[in-house]
Amino acid sequence: MGGPFSDTTAWARSLRTPLRNFLRTEAGSAIILLAATIGAIVWANLDTSSYLGVWETPLSIGVDDHMLSQDLRHWVNNGLMTLFFFNVGLEARREFDMGELRDRRRVALPLAAGLGGMAVPIAIFLAFNAGTPVIHDWGVVMPTDTAFALGVLALFRRSFPARLRTYLLTVTVVDDIVALVVIALVYTEDLEAMPLLVALAIFAVIVVVRALGVGQVPVYVLLSVAAWVALSLSGVEPILLGLALGMLTFAYPATRVDLERASEVFRLFREQPTPELARSARVEVAAAISPNERLQQMIHPWSSYVIVPLFALANAGLVLSGDVLADAYTSSLTQGIIAGFVIGKPLGISLLTWLVWRLSGRRLAPPVGWASVLGAGAISAIGFTVALLIATLAFTGERLEEAKVGILTAAILGPLISWLGARAAAKLPTRARLRALLGTAEDIIDLAAPVDPDRDHIRGPADAPVTLVEYGDFQCPYCGRAEPIVRELLAGHGDVRYVWRHLPLSDVHPQARLAALASEAAAAQGAFWEMHDLLLEHQDALEVRDLVRYAEELGLDVDRFRDDLRRGRGNDRVSEDVDSADLSGVSGTPTFFVNGRRHHGAYDIETLSKAVGIARKRVVLESRQSR
Repeated sequence: MGGPFSDTTAWARSLRTPLRNFLRTEAGSAIILLAATIGAIVWANLDTSSYLGVWETPLSIGVDDHMLSQDLRHWVNNGLMTLFFFNVGLEARREFDMGELRDRRRVALPLAAGLGGMAVPIAIFLAFNAGTPVIHDWGVVMPTDTAFALGVLALFRRSFPARLRTYLLTVTVVDDIVALVVIALVYTEDLEAMPLLVALAIFAVIVVVRALGVGQVPVYVLLSVAAWVALSLSGVEPILLGLALGMLTFAYPATRVDLERASEVFRLFREQPTPELARSARVEVAAAISPNERLQQMIHPWSSYVIVPLFALANAGLVLSGDVLADAYTSSLTQGIIAGFVIGKPLGISLLTWLVWRLSGRRLAPPVGWASVLGAGAISAIGFTVALLIATLAFTGERLEEAKVGILTAAILGPLISWLGARAAAKLPTRARLRALLGTAEDIIDLAAPVDPDRDHIRGPADAPVTLVEYGDFQCPYCGRAEPIVRELLAGHGDVRYVWRHLPLSDVHPQARLAALASEAAAAQGAFWEMHDLLLEHQDALEVRDLVRYAEELGLDVDRFRDDLRRGRGNDRVSEDVDSADLSGVSGTPTFFVNGRRHHGAYDIETLSKAVGIARKRVVLESRQSR
């Protein structure tokens, strides 16, 4: 969500992280996905022959005698959905490199939860269908629809903590990975060895090309298309390739060196706008951002707003009549699917999460409370996209209709149960509600250099339970815009302390480092915060004569101030702050941390107050837990 209090000066990227953008896009696309699903059902009921006729239209590609022929529905399911799973792989890799899973100890919990969220539904499905011909098609109850699940969770954002989104995302990624492996192994017919070997060889070439640092996108596109065609000819479902390629794509924060190089090239272009420098500027700016993030920005909107809704339109068409529904709801296939998703998903996710928690001696706790874990499990009953994909591979005719009824019914019941659970949790006493929703897991600390009261510049009570750290630049207009917001926050919350750390972006703000040194010169005379306020109030006047005038206004020893400024006696202190910003992955000003955890998003008073409130609740909960 943009706005006047979400901008930063680019020593780096926007504060809006890939995960935040991912979640917002999924939430928005859920509405379009729902509309496409309803549209498919309406279309199929109004004109079944038209619906089937469009999606069963044959299309072929090839050269000479080598042809790949499928109907339009399969081109969507096998072709376009490869891009969808490529995006899933990108996000999984980003979480592993930069997100919650960068702490490798935390991988075990969502991995176990994801496996439990598949094993228990499968067991329930097998129990319902023992001795029937469909018993071997248990894969239909394995997956969770990431897009739909996160979209529904966005609707419940006031009922569950924000961190549940990340946990649900990592669990559903595990579901998707295993489901795709099952599709490749179980639903592969008439396997052709030679095309499969060719596909594996091309994939190996992609790995080698990536290891050599080749950055030309057309090279990867050509190799990926060739591998996809080879997999299709081999009989293996080619969508597995998308996930594998996505997980090969590294994610990393923009480094200070890359950003400074990009700023320098852009400065040269501004001074001499030639085509050569324009190309160099584009290359350097692009190189500062990881391939993972660049590809997500490019592909994700297409995946969420076009590919997945198109998939729903092609596969969700279901002729609804009393006889169809009666036959479906009395069928063990439909009952097994509904029970597997609605009962098995929350039970499996919660049970395996609890089991890992207990076996680890409670060291590996979920990032949220148990009520939130159960809520995530219920939302995971939305198996829609991948479940429909597996159903189209496993069933035909009446069986396929019964499977669709079960999948759609579970997609309705799961969120309804989650909403009822959230309403019940809201009626608990405050302490019990906080524990049930937030849990007691420790935060991942993003702030590399802990706050030191003997060193840091601190405003507010020294023993405050909540600490807000800002990396700022006195010439950054957005820092100037944030300053009154921070003042309002401190005035409204007496249990918050505020820390300013320097991050002068000298490549874009030439007076920023001099202003930082001036604040340190004032600090040597006990007037840091007075100078801090003046500098942010007069960001357009930061020349030496202006800084000396501010020292005079504050009644400082001007000769001492001028001497400290001339000798750069605060240089070491400013450099230490810059180094700590580097280690903390700070990529712009202002960047905020709340109790050591990076604050992503806007820095208006409402958003910061909410972040402070959540941090305060967690501190209170942890203190009560330790008693």
